[in-house]
Amino acid sequence: MPRILIAECKQEVSTFNPHLSGYEDFGIRRGEEIVSYHRTVRNEIGGALSVFAPNPDIELVPAYSAFFITSGGTLAQPAWERIASEFLESIRAAPPVDGVYFCMHGAMASEQELDSEGFLLAETRKILGGDIPIVVSLDLHGILTDRMVEHSDAIVAYHTYPHVDFFETGGRAASLLLRIIAGKAKPVTAKVAIPALVRGDELITSTGLFGRSIRIAQEVESGPPGLSAGVFIGNPFTDVPALQSYSFVVTDDDPDLARREAIRIAENFWANHEHMRVPLVSLDDMAQIALAHQRGTLAIIDAADATSSGASGDSNAVLRKLVEAGFQGRTLLPIVDASAVRLAFAAGVGSEIETTIGGTLDPRRFSPFSINAKVRMLSDGDFRSESFGEQWFAGPTAVLESSNFTIVVSSRAVNLYDRSFFYAHGCNPKQFNAVVVKSPHCQSHMFADWCARMVYVDAPGSSSANLPYLGHRRCPRPIFPLDSDVAFRPVAKIFQRRP
Repeated sequence: MPRILIAECKQEVSTFNPHLSGYEDFGIRRGEEIVSYHRTVRNEIGGALSVFAPNPDIELVPAYSAFFITSGGTLAQPAWERIASEFLESIRAAPPVDGVYFCMHGAMASEQELDSEGFLLAETRKILGGDIPIVVSLDLHGILTDRMVEHSDAIVAYHTYPHVDFFETGGRAASLLLRIIAGKAKPVTAKVAIPALVRGDELITSTGLFGRSIRIAQEVESGPPGLSAGVFIGNPFTDVPALQSYSFVVTDDDPDLARREAIRIAENFWANHEHMRVPLVSLDDMAQIALAHQRGTLAIIDAADATSSGASGDSNAVLRKLVEAGFQGRTLLPIVDASAVRLAFAAGVGSEIETTIGGTLDPRRFSPFSINAKVRMLSDGDFRSESFGEQWFAGPTAVLESSNFTIVVSSRAVNLYDRSFFYAHGCNPKQFNAVVVKSPHCQSHMFADWCARMVYVDAPGSSSANLPYLGHRRCPRPIFPLDSDVAFRPVAKIFQRRP
């Protein structure tokens, strides 16, 4: 009876966000609580469980889960040390196992450990030894370090952006792990580093140029010697020494095929990389577009403050500009401001308050903006996502109405890649003339399919698609688009563990 350990540690950070993440920004689950929760959501562990569960001969050992309530700034060192200690202690306390499935992100970084996933994998190897197979699932926005590949047997990554294959990725990882345990696969991995940081609509895998690279990877993975393949585009806001894009291929004991196909995928990606940028509109032009807008809902995309990419969530730049321009359309927007929420709770529903909004977490980029508002709703901020059913915890939350602006104010940042934060607080974006979307891309039915226009704004923020604005210090140079005339000669690095 194979015994399989399951553990999770996931967060995506922006190192440009000055507000450090803490232990309280994670949902911590242990033991059977991990299994019972993930059976209710269509994420990676849920997908892995769907593969493991039908086999009565498999014994699961759910060990530890630290799942980000939201992305955020660099993880504070004390919080990282606590999470790493709890994670590794759960590995030590587990009974002997035959295999390990780790669910990770790939763009987690603490103040001192800039390759958090690689560290956990290396330390796990020290505990379990070299003969226990480990398969890791990762977000394609992860940063595939050598240490991560060296200390795992195989990597499996998402194939979609916006991400809709969490569940399927976990299932692919679980199936591969079972093949390795059964002695039916001997993974070898080829990895190619690509000097590019990319953004924009061409990354949408169903319609964009990036999808061509992913489809090559899927073709390779589904072939007889293929085990896993994909492209990591990294998180451009996690400025660490290994930050760039990567193609990778895992084959069954065929290093030449892995090398050849990883280079093919990388060359296809590089051929299209110049197109992977975002045409941005200035705040002033955005205001003029809003003033001229007449019918339907205008979606104002403030991806520079995308909390799912690690931004602080306290940007008031769009609100300030629309107020200054005299925009009168009914506008819905999210913002993080714990002090404004406390004031609203003290006043109560129906009360009028005078407060400032925004500029509390990233004061270098944003300053507090004064408003008078009516408190329309108060909540504990706990809700489930519209997309996959995950539990999110925004902390105490208030809906404030200031003139024609409806502001959903949370105490902490929460992922905003769908509409659930608005819906959970009684706000339907379709009933507004304009809605501020703090996510670079949501699934198309969330906004793009029905909004009259999508306007991508060049606003300040720690997840700005205007990458040269951010000031990278650690990533390899030269790199597109931070430098001009970047050359690329694909070289595949081969990894194969020999227990």
